[in-house]
Amino acid sequence: MNELTKDVIMDLLPLYLAGEVSEETSLLVKRYIEASPEMAEIVNKMAKAESLNQVPIPFSKEVAMQTFQEAKKWTVIRSLGLALIIGLCWISSLVLTFAFFYFMKYGGP
Repeated sequence: MNELTKDVIMDLLPLYLAGEVSEETSLLVKRYIEASPEMAEIVNKMAKAESLNQVPIPFSKEVAMQTFQEAKKWTVIRSLGLALIIGLCWISSLVLTFAFFYFMKYGGP
């Protein structure tokens, strides 16, 4: 379990760039960056950015469209669920109102 993964390094990068990690962690991150050209490029982009919010994130049109479609699907499901709940509440209030007036007029069983 001593193996460092890209995800672990990505989690540590903001702290590493801010100088908030221990010397041992800093050394581990440096070694990983030196061994990975892809990670070195990411670190360079992060170091050049004025804030971490400006770090470019790989994002394709396909991923954007898939995310949009998934959000749209869940919005429709949520809307239909809410409409169903409102409809059931309305029907149950009508049934209770009619039952109340029926028992007021004709009495109980």
